[in-house]
Parts: sequence; structure tokens; C-alpha cells
Amino acid sequence: MNHVYFFTGFPGFICNQLIRELIRSGGNFKKAYMLVLPPQLDSANEEIERICKESNITKDHYVILEGDITQEELGIQKEQEKIKQEITHVFHLAAIYDLAVPQKIAYEVNVKGTKNVNDWVKTLPNLKRYTYFSTAYVAGKREGKLLETELIRPESFKNYYEETKFEAEVLVDSLKKEVPITIIRPGIVRGHSKTGETIKFDGPYFILNFLDRLAFLPFYPYIGKGYAKINLVPVDFIIQATAFLALYEGAEGKTYHLTDPNPYTAEEIYEMFVRELYKKKPKGRIPLGLCRTFLTIAPLRKKLGVETEALDYFTWRGDFDCSLAVQDLSKAGIHCPDLKKSISSMVSFYLKNKQNKRFHVEIR
Repeated sequence: MNHVYFFTGFPGFICNQLIRELIRSGGNFKKAYMLVLPPQLDSANEEIERICKESNITKDHYVILEGDITQEELGIQKEQEKIKQEITHVFHLAAIYDLAVPQKIAYEVNVKGTKNVNDWVKTLPNLKRYTYFSTAYVAGKREGKLLETELIRPESFKNYYEETKFEAEVLVDSLKKEVPITIIRPGIVRGHSKTGETIKFDGPYFILNFLDRLAFLPFYPYIGKGYAKINLVPVDFIIQATAFLALYEGAEGKTYHLTDPNPYTAEEIYEMFVRELYKKKPKGRIPLGLCRTFLTIAPLRKKLGVETEALDYFTWRGDFDCSLAVQDLSKAGIHCPDLKKSISSMVSFYLKNKQNKRFHVEIR
């Protein structure tokens, strides 16, 4: 069967890499519709040109739809009914991925936007699968062993990103009896496991920003008691796993933690970075509370390149169980690469690109 794909979140990095993976893996690629915000139309066209050059699929197989998930019918103006008849697989990746996002903006895009996508998906007569990108951190401040089969509202969340992604996943999960759905919950996404390539220095790269800004110090102290596990997963694993699960019949109706089954602690990761950057072992320790106080000062926060919200993950004791993902991905020989083997390429890519402003997120 020839598949006609529909994507939100294009030309974002994970989305454009997912399209490439679906082509590479022989996913019966016939056509792709991409919903694109008006300010991103030029970037989207440039990305399609690059995809065409890398594959044997010509430009007429890609259709950009100007629109916006925060609008009814996704703001799509042209040939709605024709498009709806064709689509077999939907990938909803569009969201605000920002730990410091304000509540109103997060709700508008992540919750209202997902509701609009859900409503639109329900009108597709030939839909074979709706794949939704959530996050493992819908767990909020719940701790202990966290299962893929659970969707439990925690007592609180660490930020509005987590809260609105939880609300959005609840909306998608409620459709499982009506629509063939697969929910993907990635951990914290890092660069490519072999090349280190990424598109922005957030998440674990805040630690590298911090260490790079303090390169003048004679030694590099630990930050708090970093016993919490930080679940970092390379983007290539996320893409390969999603491309497989979205087409795998056994994945229908399931939710997957695309997380590292053997994650390292915050302290272990920090130590790996210091050793790779400076060939030293960290010495001494700065209390986490003191770091948090420093980061309330906006100029210092910007200087260090660290969001205050990132510190919450140094003390949170959640442990993601990914048994379902490991079991089903083993059928395709897909597994999460060990972070330790990727540290060198990750740091190397950072050092080569740290002066390039396009890789750095805005620190408010």
C-alpha cells in the first residue's frame, strides 16, 4: 500500500529527519503533506529542496500546506476534502518545546493546538495511524517507577511545558477507541549518537554552556548532589524508533517511552562532560540552592546560558520503564545507544558550533 503522510512541526529538525527516515526505510512513501506556519514557508521550501537532493523522490511528492494548529481546521484553505481523502498516516509533532514557556502560550499551542489536530484527524476516512509526539515528562513530579501504560495526573508539574503536554496527551489518549493511535514519549533529546549533530543547545547542553562559560576556573565543582537519573536519548534513535512504530501493526493503541533503559545520573553526566572538555575530574561542590539563587539574576542566567527550570531535573527521582518499547523495537533491531559512547561526538559538535547563535536558545 502507498502511504500518504501528513506532518505538523515541519520544517523542524525531528520532523524533517523523520521524513528522511520514512523514505530510507522503505515506508511505501507516496506523498507528504506538511503543515507550515506562514513565517516558516521559505525555510520549509529550502528543506524540501534538500530532501529531494538526498532521495530519488521528486518535489511534486511534497505538498506544503500553509496553516496553524491553533486554528480550526488547522487553518488549511485549499482542497481540504481532497487532502482528507488521501491521507493514511498523521504525525503530530508541532508544540512549544521550552521549559520556560509562559502558561498562556503553552496552552494555546500544546493543548488547544492538539485538540484541533484531533478534531481534524477524526474526519480522515482512510487513516491507518495517528502518531502523536508527547514527552516522557508528562509524569510531572511523580517519582519512582513510571510505566508506559500509565497516564496519571501528578500533584504538580515542574513547568508549564510538562503540564500542557500532559493535558494534550490526555486528549489524544481519549481517542484510542475511535482512532488508530500510537503515542511517543521521548526522553530528553540530545544530538546524533555518531555525529553529535543537533539543531539547538538546550537540555543537556545547558551543562556544556555552564562549563564553557567557566573555563577560566582552576577546577570545576559538581552542582549539588546529582543522584537523579537524567534520561538522554539521541535524535537518531528517536527517529528510527518512531518511523518503525508508526507503521508497525502491533503498536496501534500503545504508548511508548523512547527513553534510555540504562540512564546515567546527573553527576555521572556532568563528570563525563568535564573529563571530555578539560581532561579533569570535577572537584568540590556548589549547593544546588545557591545555583538556583544565582540563576534568578537575569544577566547571570544569560551569561551562563542556563534556564533556571533545568535545575529541577537534577533532583527529580523518576525512573522511566520502557519495557514495551524495548520489546517491540527489538523486532527491528533498534535500541538506544549508550550515552558514554557518544560523549566525544556530542562535545565535539558543541565546541565546533558554540559561537553560532542559531544553535542557542533564548535565555530570558
